[in-house]
Amino acid sequence: MAKLNLFIRICIAVLLVLGIVYLGTQVKFIFTPILSLFRVVIVPLMLAVFFFYLLRPLINWLESRKLNRTVAILLVYLSIAVLLLAFSVGVWPSLKSQLVNLGNNMPSVFNALGEQLTKLEDSKMLSSLIPADMNPAGQLMNYLNKGFSLLSNSMSELFSFVSSFAVVLFTFPILLFYMLKEGGKFGVKVVSFFPKRFHKEGEGVVADIDEAMSNFIVGRVLVNLALGVLMYLGFLLIGLPYALLLTVVAVLMNFIPFIGAILSAVPIFIIGLIESPSTAVWSIVVVLVAQQIQDNLVAPYIFGKSLDIHPLTTIILVLAGGDFGGIIGILLIIPVYMMLKIITVKLHQLYMRQRWPEEPQLSADSGD
Repeated sequence: MAKLNLFIRICIAVLLVLGIVYLGTQVKFIFTPILSLFRVVIVPLMLAVFFFYLLRPLINWLESRKLNRTVAILLVYLSIAVLLLAFSVGVWPSLKSQLVNLGNNMPSVFNALGEQLTKLEDSKMLSSLIPADMNPAGQLMNYLNKGFSLLSNSMSELFSFVSSFAVVLFTFPILLFYMLKEGGKFGVKVVSFFPKRFHKEGEGVVADIDEAMSNFIVGRVLVNLALGVLMYLGFLLIGLPYALLLTVVAVLMNFIPFIGAILSAVPIFIIGLIESPSTAVWSIVVVLVAQQIQDNLVAPYIFGKSLDIHPLTTIILVLAGGDFGGIIGILLIIPVYMMLKIITVKLHQLYMRQRWPEEPQLSADSGD
């Protein structure tokens, strides 16, 4: 009877949730302004959270050295401005030159790529492996044209999405400043909404989420920087053109779990193939070796057991995030999954503890 009552309560709860979702779809005009505000705020908020976890250890360290927290934040802001100035003077001219050069030479790049593919197709070794009715060079060029058209469409959508760059530029540092100034007070305010008897559990959940987010963001940045150094040195060693530009693209793409590493290898292989087939092979070797060093040596040392997500789960999450929210969904899906996992585990433990409380242990002398 008890099981039947539990089943009925679950069914009623599911029906209520479905009813709320249905009613929500009938009053979309209420949620439209909220969604518009979310689209405007999400980018500066993501940047603020990202740099909050990166800079918070430094701010806390400066504060521990008897420096006022506000002064420490302003000092870090000044240091970042100096680093940006150094980047604009030392690195950006070379990066901009490679980017402009590649853009201007794109037609010749495609022509050179077509010639290399034709040579490979006419070679005796490949001609014996490829059926006579196949045209791999033409098919690959067709796929590349479709890919570049898709990429240009995606970039136009991205530029339209970030068209309010002024909003991002001015709101992101302000949000970051107040987040760094408040420190850990946000978690305390969240816990204050819980019933008093759940404050201890709430503090534990907030602390676990905060630690997981910090380890994930800081670890991801360190791992990607190590990957960038390894790839750049390898590209210089094999003489790959546009080495700096391709390394920057690979590092940025690697922030997208799993898929980013695959997508970033495509332009590297194409540029290498234009140079020569051997350069293309060696460029992929450099990418694979750098990825293996990252995955098997650097990442385990930095992450340890803090990122306990199965690779298959990561692939499913990335695909689902991309389907629901595009590039923003892909970037957010792993942190959101980590938070939901921590909350679910804690709720399950709390439910089990209340449903089947542990019996008090009797002391050895209680039976006397």
